[in-house]
Amino acid sequence: MGLCLRNCLCIVLIATAAVGGVSSNHGVFSVKYRYAGRERSLSLLKEHDARRQLRILAGVDLPLGGTSRPDGVGLYYAKIGIGTPPKDYYVQVDTGSDIMWVNCIQCKECPRRSSLGIELTLYDIKDSSTGKFVTCDQEFCHGVYGGPLTDCMANTSCPYLEIYGDGSSTTGYFVQDVVQYDKVSGDLQTTSTNGSLIFGCGARQSGNLDSTNEEALDGIIGFGKSNSSMISQLASSGGVRKMFAHCLDGINGGGIFAIGHVVQPEVNKTPLVPNQPHYSINMTAVQVGLDFLNLPTDVFGVGDNKGTIIDSGTTLAYLPEMVYEPLVSKVCDVIEYIFWRSSVE
Repeated sequence: MGLCLRNCLCIVLIATAAVGGVSSNHGVFSVKYRYAGRERSLSLLKEHDARRQLRILAGVDLPLGGTSRPDGVGLYYAKIGIGTPPKDYYVQVDTGSDIMWVNCIQCKECPRRSSLGIELTLYDIKDSSTGKFVTCDQEFCHGVYGGPLTDCMANTSCPYLEIYGDGSSTTGYFVQDVVQYDKVSGDLQTTSTNGSLIFGCGARQSGNLDSTNEEALDGIIGFGKSNSSMISQLASSGGVRKMFAHCLDGINGGGIFAIGHVVQPEVNKTPLVPNQPHYSINMTAVQVGLDFLNLPTDVFGVGDNKGTIIDSGTTLAYLPEMVYEPLVSKVCDVIEYIFWRSSVE
């Protein structure tokens, strides 16, 4: 894959925290858009984003210290292999959450079928020769909880629990196994590679994550900023650089999700705001044609519920009212002028 795709938009994040051309030895996922080929009204898109924002901005994420959301609201998903021998899993690619987790064999409330035309698979550690449990006294577990667990006993698994703003939740325990994905090996070519990752084994799901979810997936790959995310784990092992890109296919949806350095095409860059829970950038101005909007100087500030978040799971662009109204007014003025010019010529 000598990528980016035609008619696409590439969004590159350097998580310190990319595919036009991607330098060799970097990972790449082919991602699919959940609603490809289906018309969605503006009201449905807004309804989707309202649920998404509830979970990102108001959700409670225990104990991982970040925020994420159930896969019922996801837009993009990819196929990966887990275990030895590997089995295929379809997981949501999400920049708004941290951990990777998949549904496990002992889960009673997990979905068994999906209307997306994919076959769901429950992870069974006994089927993998490389799978092993992560115990509560391991460093990874200490990092997740911010220190040792007070009730930790020898050979006890490290648990996880995530609760979302709408009441949905996923709970289980952490395991470690080999995760297989593609890497760029040459122009227009990929080969399979793998890395050992710690991820959640979902034993119980509720709300939008349970068996009532018709558009279910096997789990989530979190590309968030914490040390528990897939990108952070791969980078800490020296396997990849801590960079990734989502190259959006403007025709069919989906596209490419790559881990690595962008070689081509050239892209414009803007720095991420440090010490933020999500991937945030500094917006400095809004321009319509050749004119900049006259806006308050602090409208794009960061902190105190301000800032601009880049999120793979939100469909539309959202602006505060003090930006939205003058923007719409300016666009209407430009459209009226264009119509006036066309009528007098």
